[in-house]
Amino acid sequence: MPPETVTLIVIIVAVVILFITFISILSRYRKCPSDKIMVVYGKIGTDKDGNPRSSKCLHGGAAFVWPVVQDYQYLDLTPLSISVDLTNALSRQNIRIDVPSRFTVGISTEAGIMQNAAERLLGLQLSEIQELAKDIIFGQLRLVIATMDIEEINTDRDKFLDAVSHNVETELKKIGLRLINVNVTDINDESGYIQALGKEAAAKAINDAKKSVAEKDRDGSIGQANAERDQRIQVAMANSTAVQGENEAKVAISQSDAARREKEAEALRIATAAEKVAEAKALQEAYQSEEDAELSRAAREKATQEADILVGAETQKKKLEIEAEAKAEQTRRVAKGEADAIYAKMEAQARGMEEILTKQAAGMRQIVNAAGGSTENAVRLLIADKLEELTRIQVDAIKNIKIDKVTVWDSGTSGKSGEAGRTGTADFVSGLFKSIPPLNEVFKMAGMELPEYVGKEAGQKEVAAEVSEEERSATN
Repeated sequence: MPPETVTLIVIIVAVVILFITFISILSRYRKCPSDKIMVVYGKIGTDKDGNPRSSKCLHGGAAFVWPVVQDYQYLDLTPLSISVDLTNALSRQNIRIDVPSRFTVGISTEAGIMQNAAERLLGLQLSEIQELAKDIIFGQLRLVIATMDIEEINTDRDKFLDAVSHNVETELKKIGLRLINVNVTDINDESGYIQALGKEAAAKAINDAKKSVAEKDRDGSIGQANAERDQRIQVAMANSTAVQGENEAKVAISQSDAARREKEAEALRIATAAEKVAEAKALQEAYQSEEDAELSRAAREKATQEADILVGAETQKKKLEIEAEAKAEQTRRVAKGEADAIYAKMEAQARGMEEILTKQAAGMRQIVNAAGGSTENAVRLLIADKLEELTRIQVDAIKNIKIDKVTVWDSGTSGKSGEAGRTGTADFVSGLFKSIPPLNEVFKMAGMELPEYVGKEAGQKEVAAEVSEEERSATN
């Protein structure tokens, strides 16, 4: 063969080999669909800790798969709907219940969980993955039911689903799955406990609705009665104010006539005002009676309902409060009247005492002025004025003694004085008269001295001598 031909054949073979090599390289560059996870396994390399990696997971994108040393497979991300008909699950109250539910799961696309799926689910069919997930869900669902009461499971579905989702998803992540949705269709128990709870809730709701309707009817009736009462009271007050204004105008005109007509107009105004007050009070009592009648009618209409007890109790409470307020007001008024009377009495006594003391002080001041400003001379004047009375008091002390009725056993011997001819009887009578203190001694006991112009000891001795003379004459 000519050299040109050989060269051409070599070139063609080289181009073919290069083309085949390029096509082979392109065929090993794999793209990952969005609904799958591509798992590249074989000689992948090492992780950051230097340990050999078992696989590399890709969700989306593309990667070159080396021939001979690497290979790849796909994990399907299609959601799996798993029907879990759990029966005879034991709750915390030891009541067995049926919880039919449906769980939707799928392979997770999180980085760490995708690695778990590559290690544990690669090569399994969707039916096999579904059965594996179903076993895990059964166990966790029974575990959650065992930790909750039937009331919590039946009424607080959010709490129950949160607990189920948390437990189930934690276990599913270990095999690379994630929980997408949980739907509990119904909950039943063989003992009928849940059905009884439902009947109780329905009865309570019906009773609450009836009670609410009754309360609204009551409020409407009371509101209408209150509005009518307020309207009538305001009309009566307006009429009373108008009449009062007219009467005041008449009084103003009548005041220019005479004092008599002014008093007559004033009396007429007071009488008219009293009549209007009485009429207004009568109207108010009538309104109150009408209101009580309306309340009684409303109470009779609600006699078949459960709320009538509360309405009656509230009416009685208001009545007791009004009576208590009236009694308290009456007691306060009585106490105030008594206190005012006592205060007036004590004030009158104080004014009388003050007047007496004031008069005495004024009289004493005049006496001092009459004595030339000397308090000692003023006292002497007072004593001189009372001297006759003091003497009379001393004399009165013994004047009523019946000397002829006094019996003395005398032995006939001389008296204690030793004087001749003086008997014990004379000594007795003399001692009796001496028991009366002299006038001078009386003044000394009072811290004063008898004025000189009244007399001193000598005068007293003369008085004593006269008394002795009277004793002797009485004895004889």
